[in-house]
Amino acid sequence: MTTTGSTHGGAFRLTPGKRVLFLTKDPALIRRQLAGELDLRMEDLKVEDLLDDINTDAMTPAWVCFDFKPELIARNAYAGLIVDGERLFGEGALMNGGFEVIVSGHGKGVGSSRETAVQAEKYCGIRLAVAASFAPIHARNNINLGVLMAGHDVLARLQRGEEVALDEFTRGHDAITKTVVAMGGLFPLTKALMAGEARVPLPDTPARPMTMAEKVVHAHLHVTPGAAPPAAVKPGDAVLARVDGGYSHEFTTAQVHQFLLDEFGPDYRLANPRKFAVFEDHLIYADQVASYARFMPKIQVLRDMQRAFQEHAGVQSYHARDGRSPGICHQVAREKIVEPGDFIQATDSHTCMGGGSNAYTYGVGATEYAALVLSGITPVVVPQSIRFELTGRLGPNVTAKDVMLYILMTYAKRRETLDRCMEFGGPGLSTLSMDERATLANMATECMARSGICEADDAALRWIAARRPDLTLDDLRRKVVAPDPGAVYDGGVHTIDLSTIRPMVAHPGDPDRGVPSDPTNGAFVDEVGAVKIDIAYGGSCTAGKEDDLDFYARVMTEAARAGRRVAEGVRFYIQFGSEDVARHAERQGYLQVFEQTGVTVIPPGCGACIGCGPGVSERPDQVTVSAINRNYKGRSGPGKLWLASPLTVAASAVLGRIASYEEGMFSR
Repeated sequence: MTTTGSTHGGAFRLTPGKRVLFLTKDPALIRRQLAGELDLRMEDLKVEDLLDDINTDAMTPAWVCFDFKPELIARNAYAGLIVDGERLFGEGALMNGGFEVIVSGHGKGVGSSRETAVQAEKYCGIRLAVAASFAPIHARNNINLGVLMAGHDVLARLQRGEEVALDEFTRGHDAITKTVVAMGGLFPLTKALMAGEARVPLPDTPARPMTMAEKVVHAHLHVTPGAAPPAAVKPGDAVLARVDGGYSHEFTTAQVHQFLLDEFGPDYRLANPRKFAVFEDHLIYADQVASYARFMPKIQVLRDMQRAFQEHAGVQSYHARDGRSPGICHQVAREKIVEPGDFIQATDSHTCMGGGSNAYTYGVGATEYAALVLSGITPVVVPQSIRFELTGRLGPNVTAKDVMLYILMTYAKRRETLDRCMEFGGPGLSTLSMDERATLANMATECMARSGICEADDAALRWIAARRPDLTLDDLRRKVVAPDPGAVYDGGVHTIDLSTIRPMVAHPGDPDRGVPSDPTNGAFVDEVGAVKIDIAYGGSCTAGKEDDLDFYARVMTEAARAGRRVAEGVRFYIQFGSEDVARHAERQGYLQVFEQTGVTVIPPGCGACIGCGPGVSERPDQVTVSAINRNYKGRSGPGKLWLASPLTVAASAVLGRIASYEEGMFSR
């Protein structure tokens, strides 16, 4: 059977009268295509002419997602692509353009796990996304929603009038992915599995040494009664796996609930509701962003939908009380939920932060989460791994954030981490605290990796046990996973001597645009060191942990002793990652130091990192230095945003310009 402009079965060809939209680096060409004045052909362009690293924040900025219904979200597709202060895509531009194919360069869909980015394209009529490479979560969201993906060579054939067999779009994919594509999305497969009308055969991989991610997947294989599990798994094996738990937040739960109602009816029930949770953390302070005042009724609908889901499904509640959030989902999850050896999935790309606790964790879209929370199992493709063998010890003014900015600059920029699990180990890892290990795992998603996972030692187990009175050290030791000797790392094994890492900052626009400080004097190059700032922000899941508060307080305590405070004209915000972190700061006396030095302290929550709280820029000319995890244009307001460590952020706040921290710097 042949389908025309469709994702179901047979073959694909371009629909007569439908168009192809090329997202070129020249915005004028995009405008002309949207206006119907120009139609381009792949044979007339080079891949280098196309936009790279289009992030999901640009495809559907936070405010667009407040309309949780896909058909409404689609009206503002690509609202975050801003050129000269104006939207490149006006409201309804993609929807009304008659396009069914959208084309870009490398790294399509980097950034958050928000499925809304794919929904926006699909509900505008897009059936085929063409790119040189796709970020892993975004690729899965395309597959789960039935949107085909292809390279530029396939598009050239289609534009010549060829009909391309569907199996060409799935060539190289695993059997489960091919089935999802053939069925038109994940929900049809989920229904067939639950009804016993479909099955996923186990791989027959023989015994082999395995990486940590491979061992977690192997331990969680969903095996039907009477079947024998394989001796091992290897990269590319497609399996069904049991999920230990997961969570969603008010930015995503509404879609999860609505999808389950639509697909499985008002009486749907979850297989293991107590393993899952909801959090009110992302939009808790949105009312403090002036430009979001008009969206508050929509945000309230999201909150109400989440509460309805929690009451209907019986999942754990981490809702706000008296307007105060218990904390950012990823931070609270590592405190209360994640254990070594766990397999955890949640509706946020920074779910990988749980890997700091020796678990395999990653973010998924709303469709994938709805399916797995309903059934308790999910399709998994065993990932390739890349190992970072850490040696030495960080210098006194260097943090794990600097390590990750170095890895982004060195390895991720060359796409060596793309769609791989980043495994961290070696003697250097044991010199890092659990909070610092969480930073390594957290920013795996900025590397476009599948996840990050750290080896566990006694220090890790003691940290978890101290927060989980229901678990003993022996309980935790039995759950630990470690790589086997001889495990294969397709991305290679890379040794990083921590003592050689310098304080880093990343230029606005992408986390991989890193710049190290000068090893001779600790200063950044002139073009960075001369950058005056308007805002300094310390918080987010990446930088709102106990250790991060220690870093901020260390700098501000020294500033206070030198009679210094936050520079005139600069606003410095520090936000706690959880109530536990807030109590730590209070016990240590940090609140008095922050008040004395002019820091604005914000209760627990996500906030400015997602552009929904104090600390966001308000004008394009403002400059922010921030300890959050990503700095894509528009991510945290319209201004320019530099990424840095907590130490650098605090030092910069005092000096009024970007600067790395050194002891005694305020007394000179």
